[in-house]
Amino acid sequence: MNETLRLAEVLISKASVTPDDAGCQGLLADELQPLGFVCERIMAGPTDAQVTNLWAKYTAPTLQNGDLAPLLVFAGHTDVVPTGPREAWASDPFTPTHRDGHLYGRGASDMKTSLAAMVVAIREFRVAQPAAPLSIAMLITSDEEGPAKDGTALVCKKLVERGEQLNYCIVGEPTSVKQTGDMIKNGRRGSMSGRLVVKGIQGHIAYPHMARNPIHEAAPALAALAAMEWDQGSAFFPPTSWQISNIHGGTGASNVIPGEVVIDFNFRFCTESTPESLQARVEAVLQQHGLTYDLTWSISGLPFLTETGTLVEAVQAAIRSETGIETELSTSGGTSDGRFIAQICPQVIELGPTNATIHKINECVPLADIAPLKNIYKRVMALLAGV
Repeated sequence: MNETLRLAEVLISKASVTPDDAGCQGLLADELQPLGFVCERIMAGPTDAQVTNLWAKYTAPTLQNGDLAPLLVFAGHTDVVPTGPREAWASDPFTPTHRDGHLYGRGASDMKTSLAAMVVAIREFRVAQPAAPLSIAMLITSDEEGPAKDGTALVCKKLVERGEQLNYCIVGEPTSVKQTGDMIKNGRRGSMSGRLVVKGIQGHIAYPHMARNPIHEAAPALAALAAMEWDQGSAFFPPTSWQISNIHGGTGASNVIPGEVVIDFNFRFCTESTPESLQARVEAVLQQHGLTYDLTWSISGLPFLTETGTLVEAVQAAIRSETGIETELSTSGGTSDGRFIAQICPQVIELGPTNATIHKINECVPLADIAPLKNIYKRVMALLAGV
């Protein structure tokens, strides 16, 4: 058994259902401290649902010209989603199991294999290149699968307050499709939700002239918003989309015109639009249709993009050397903690194993992909350090 597989299995065996870390980060810290890492545990959140964060950093010697060595951060999460009905699994979700050339267990793909690969890659790199001009850190949370308020976002704020300078970041999210390394994420769309409450006048359905139906009044505005082109996207992003997720109106009685209707909607937006521009355009449509309304907004993540440069090129070269694959750059999928890190780090990419089974019953990762992932992470460090 290779060391990455061994460590991945130990992590999978810990039932770290969000926000419970279940001791995973302590295990990672024990692996990193002998390599010169200073490990800091950052607790946050309510006592009945406490979040555990780990900031572990090795600082390389100052360069000959007096500059600090660049800092590469490996980021990820130890929390996993609930298993669902355990009897539906072919084997216990927290008992790592080999079957049909795969490693099964909750978190095998999302993302305990990545964490194991990162730690073993760091160890091998530090042993082989103890004087390499590259500082290395790990930013790990148990709040990625949950509300994501007391995890990476909180740690990033603390790093800014301390004046930490991050140069590169690799997030270990499962990004690959058929084989580890065939796709990396060099950006993600932003996510912004809105709750629109359109006000009318409740009344008897037989006397519509004595009431005002907010559903009828809202419908033309909603149709206009659904038909609107928000932007044309870019070379890296599809066009921004607007989708209604919920509509609630009525008292439950068939003879009552409701007094209000509540519409929940969401933007998945690219770097061609801003939250402010999208909000202003929505407000303009609502006002054009003469609606009486309340509208509240929440932004769960801003879009980010890392264009071809030092980090992307190093990752592409590492994947090519290890697997022979010419990786695909993508910004598809939902949000990740990369959205927080990108606010304080100029170059962020996501690279991990295949994602076909994430959050599913019988989550798994190909055994043959585990060692290559570790080797890719190790090659990236060597390329960034120039050794």
